Amino acid sequence: MRRVTAALVAVGVLGAAYTTLDVLDVAPGLLTQAPLPTVVVPSPLPSGITATLPAPDPVGMPVRPADAGAPLPSAAGLQAALAAALADPALADASAVVRDGLTGATLLDIKGATPRVPASTTKLLSALAVARAFPGGAVFTTSVRAGATAGRVVLVAGGDTLLAPGAGSPTDVAGRAGLAELADRLVAALRARPGGLAAGAPLVIQVDGSYAAGPPTAPTWPASYRTSGIAGTVAPIGLATQRAAIGHPGPLDPVGDTARAFLDRLAERGVAATFDPAPAAPGGVGEELASVRSAPIAQLLALALQDSDNTLTESLARSGAVRAGRPGDFGAVGAFVRESVAAAGIDVSGVALHDASGLDPTDAVPARVLVDVLGLAVRGGDGSFATALGGLPVAGLTGTLDDRFAAPFGRPGVGWVRAKTGTLTEVNTLAGLVTTADGRLLVFAALQHGGAGTPTARAALDRFAATLATCGCR
Repeated sequence: MRRVTAALVAVGVLGAAYTTLDVLDVAPGLLTQAPLPTVVVPSPLPSGITATLPAPDPVGMPVRPADAGAPLPSAAGLQAALAAALADPALADASAVVRDGLTGATLLDIKGATPRVPASTTKLLSALAVARAFPGGAVFTTSVRAGATAGRVVLVAGGDTLLAPGAGSPTDVAGRAGLAELADRLVAALRARPGGLAAGAPLVIQVDGSYAAGPPTAPTWPASYRTSGIAGTVAPIGLATQRAAIGHPGPLDPVGDTARAFLDRLAERGVAATFDPAPAAPGGVGEELASVRSAPIAQLLALALQDSDNTLTESLARSGAVRAGRPGDFGAVGAFVRESVAAAGIDVSGVALHDASGLDPTDAVPARVLVDVLGLAVRGGDGSFATALGGLPVAGLTGTLDDRFAAPFGRPGVGWVRAKTGTLTEVNTLAGLVTTADGRLLVFAALQHGGAGTPTARAALDRFAATLATCGCR
């Protein structure tokens, strides 16, 4: 128990078949609805290490930090410990990099500079890009403004795709802002205006959906992604209750569905309203009448990583790209992610991104880059990005790793490994953090391509990561 609880902080710095595409990586879970707590690491710490690290406590256990003074594994010792795991035929052509989390010393590098299809580990790069695009504590605002004529108001989308259809919850990430509160505030504002809610005069609602405009789906994604729930319609506004999940596709028109839910909330308050589906002219609206705010964007990123939510990731990355002055199409967003990672001081040689979620099979990222990105948070990088990495799934406990590391050779990694998963047809990846038996924090990435079936390849990757958790490797 002591060892598992220590790992939760140490690594917390931060229908279609699964073989079709990223199936188990995209099903939203329930363990990330609460805000991520903050764990304070005792001083002193080595120079350059952050003093405050976000870490979820998914099983309610007490936590304590890893030992920053623990002995560093040797490259020879670590490679010897991994020999059996790397001999698995499922990893015959894998690329892998392992580094010490605090010093950045490379302990293993197998084809680490070779570009590989990253699948959903792409979301690590996207999270860094979005975190850098927005200031710390930034949120999305959904507002209602006066329309061009009397009796007409405009619901202005602001990037929050996780609105509660009813009352919002200040302790939730998905559903922090609610349409009930927005309706209450709008009704109060209109009643305070002369003739604002004249008897018998229905209110007309339009939507300004121009925020972070872009196509609803990527041109490289087949229609089955949406119908199976792998990815939903990317839009500037949506409901938390309509998140796309395997077997539960997202709505075709999240903007219209949100507007109609808002009308329902107004009707509950005795306000007759109708929905005009004609888009409101951007910038052609009057004073703000009401607004609600999302959870901090860093927490939204953590949720996207925990659940490997493709739609949420694409929406967040599009918002970041547009904020940075880039277009909102999928290719431009992928280019924005690459540029942002480079701007963080990482060599992006070999990186090619055509979306932000990793669903495009022509994406390419070397294992070295994934480890570079993770290392930024470990060694005191951007605070918002470190918060986002608090959403990385924990082996055997949360998110897309909740049903992994179940085999005997994987069980030593339970609670010790926190990592982002990735799965496409004949592609399986794992990148994250792990604490050794001596309490040393390591950063790793392993990318497997080839003929091994998904269950076999995943088991091999689990064994690789679990081995790191069992060795002192000196």
